[in-house]
Amino acid sequence: MTQRTPHTGSYYAATRNDTQERAILSDSIDADVCIVGAGFTGISSALHLAEAGYKVVVLEAARIGFGASGRNGGQLVNSYSRDLDVIEKNYGPELAQMLGAMAFEGGRIIRERISQYDIQCDFKPGGIYAALNPKQMHALQDQKALWERHGHSGLTLLDRAAIRAEIASDAYVGGLFDPTGGHVQPLNLLLGEVAAFEGLGGQVFEDSKVIEIERSTRPVVKTAQGQVTANYVLLAGNAYMDQLVPELAAKSMPCGTQIVATEVLDPDVARSLLPNQYCVEDCNYKLDYYRVTGDNRLLYGGGVTYGGGDPASIETFMRRQMETTFPQLKGVKFDYAWGGDFLLTMSRLPQFGRLTDTILYAQGYSGHGVTTTHLAGRLVCEAIQGHPQRFDAFAKLKHFPFPGGRLLRTPYTALGALYYGLRDKFGL
Repeated sequence: MTQRTPHTGSYYAATRNDTQERAILSDSIDADVCIVGAGFTGISSALHLAEAGYKVVVLEAARIGFGASGRNGGQLVNSYSRDLDVIEKNYGPELAQMLGAMAFEGGRIIRERISQYDIQCDFKPGGIYAALNPKQMHALQDQKALWERHGHSGLTLLDRAAIRAEIASDAYVGGLFDPTGGHVQPLNLLLGEVAAFEGLGGQVFEDSKVIEIERSTRPVVKTAQGQVTANYVLLAGNAYMDQLVPELAAKSMPCGTQIVATEVLDPDVARSLLPNQYCVEDCNYKLDYYRVTGDNRLLYGGGVTYGGGDPASIETFMRRQMETTFPQLKGVKFDYAWGGDFLLTMSRLPQFGRLTDTILYAQGYSGHGVTTTHLAGRLVCEAIQGHPQRFDAFAKLKHFPFPGGRLLRTPYTALGALYYGLRDKFGL
């Protein structure tokens, strides 16, 4: 009997609504589309395709949401990890305008899914970008103008007094409030989307790691015990795809981030930290992010470990960060501490494209995955339906290998991060 893979020991895994295990693929089956990876990219694509009438099979190497989709901060952050001004500078106004028109669509898709399928995932609207120094505040003013130029209205700048009313911390000089941001229990959002997909006849197989893909006219996706022959294949494993596709692995790098969840706080204490229950991320290069959960815990995350993995003690590392922001929580008990990997690209922009006419990929959200994965699902469906224009707009973004190859990419990137970390520290 095959050993089943457990979830990581996260708060999300402990509070997930669906604890059932899906079957292991043990047969040869046929499908319109085979998707590798049951995270947000894979399941968002699967649900869009199933709604359009396609027969879709999803293969997951471990458990649904085992990777970043079931471990992340749960924040709905609009746009991309490199913003639209960078895209315009490097690729011109036409492509920037096209990507700008899609930059806020992922969050809308999430809201639609929650409403349409009645997904119980503790959704709370509203997000704040918090500035730690005047330079960051100036950047937020520019960000507001940039987003408004691309049609994203409703943003509000917060001065020191206004942000102090929203966050019980003296760390910030100001901020930017985005009412279309928000936060969710991400694993429950994903599992709700899986339930919707399965309700339309879709199949998800767990503990079914893909070991080979035959790149034929109708690709064959092979696991240890079975295989799927499909008209199209989507690669959606992100940081957990290992060396299945070497040409993609060379142009991306897993990076770890860590999160803690406190014990359940007194409701008055929890409400005092974030009175309107907005989520927050600061404006540092190596940023911190946090929110209060539906059961009154502070969930606090941050840091980056290049190459993936976790520091020796997540609790020690995150306590220092959290108590700097909220000294009133000094010594609070942590009930959960976990890490996970996201996939970083050199450009910090998503990688969409094709290996062949029938094998597509979408990955590399560089820390902005919750919303952009949901956009990706819609674009993959459009491309397979014969309307690839929006998918191909992302495919025009150029991606290059990290310098130094697999051996040196981690230390080189870490050196760059050290430089930016020092800039954060001194407000440069």
